[in-house]
Amino acid sequence: MEHKFIAKRYWQDKSTAMGKSDVMAKAFDDVIDLSLGDPDMITPRPIIEKAFEDALAGHTKYTDFRGDPELRSEIIKYYKKKYGMEVADEEIFVTASGCLAMYLVLEAIIDDGDEVLIQAPYFTPYPQQVELARGIPVELPTYEDEDFQVNIERMESLITEKTKAIIINSPNNPCGSCLTLETMKQIAQIAEKYDLIVISDEIYTGFSFEHVFVPFASLEGMKERTITINSFSKNFVMTGWRVGNIIAQDYIIEVVQQINENVVFTAPSISQRAGIYALAHCDEIQPPITEEFKARMTYAAGRINKIKGMHIIEPPKGSFYLFPSIKQTGMTSEETAEFLLKEAHVLVLPGNAFGSCGEGHIRICCTVSREKLKEAFDRIENVMAQI
Repeated sequence: MEHKFIAKRYWQDKSTAMGKSDVMAKAFDDVIDLSLGDPDMITPRPIIEKAFEDALAGHTKYTDFRGDPELRSEIIKYYKKKYGMEVADEEIFVTASGCLAMYLVLEAIIDDGDEVLIQAPYFTPYPQQVELARGIPVELPTYEDEDFQVNIERMESLITEKTKAIIINSPNNPCGSCLTLETMKQIAQIAEKYDLIVISDEIYTGFSFEHVFVPFASLEGMKERTITINSFSKNFVMTGWRVGNIIAQDYIIEVVQQINENVVFTAPSISQRAGIYALAHCDEIQPPITEEFKARMTYAAGRINKIKGMHIIEPPKGSFYLFPSIKQTGMTSEETAEFLLKEAHVLVLPGNAFGSCGEGHIRICCTVSREKLKEAFDRIENVMAQI
């Protein structure tokens, strides 16, 4: 909107399909919403009860600026137990969400005009977050016929003297893909060759179905040049608690802290207490969540491959997102999403919302029950048969 009281950089509409989905979900009374990664299940009850107990015990104040020391300690234990990876206390910063973590990191490392490669299709906020930090986002496309792996030659061709960092995300939103260990090692070699920082968004670590998750920072020589973004939102179904963390070299954490003091000061104390319990009891809490989403993803992928004009790689590899191709329909991704909303009353997001290489796809979130998924795919199958 152009207005004298609006900063000129926002005169051009920067809203996204994801941001508009709330309005679209209200288009019909019986819409089945498969658009956002906010699961239907609530946070596991023991996490809620422990956070409530801690709140009553007085944990309602500001925490330490880098996060509750007990939570930082649990993060250290978690990485040692899960991945055999050593993380120092001064390398951890607790944030009010994974999204804020990404912004704080970009603000800390980017100079005006620095370029940041972004693995695409990408989580929609990434490019604007780079721009907010006065950087230049550069899309690094991946494609279905390459199993959505980063093509190293393509990546290297996009690197210039202004390239500062690369953002990777595995398991991936929106593709549901997982980078192979070989691809990760090749990315690491390029990062070393061109002296790049790797920002690894690892908020879906609990949803790697085919292989045990490997943190990028655990690769040989990568800890010194990797910034890891974590969140409790997905692994522990804690989207509304808004708590995440950053793992990086201590000098980066120091700058992140300086920036954060001018943004939100500290992450919510009660949410951090919930995070302490979640990590300490992850072996009990995570497996049932992972198994339920894997079952939903497997069911949904099977249904998709029986629908006219749609197909997807099976079996699903990770996250709780599917990114089926709709190229055979002859419609664009936006036309397909609009068609499914109007004719089937099922809300999905167009693939081009996640980067230009997402055209020809739609994103489906398996964040409703299998019964609801069945109803959604029954509707989709019925309307797609008519085109």
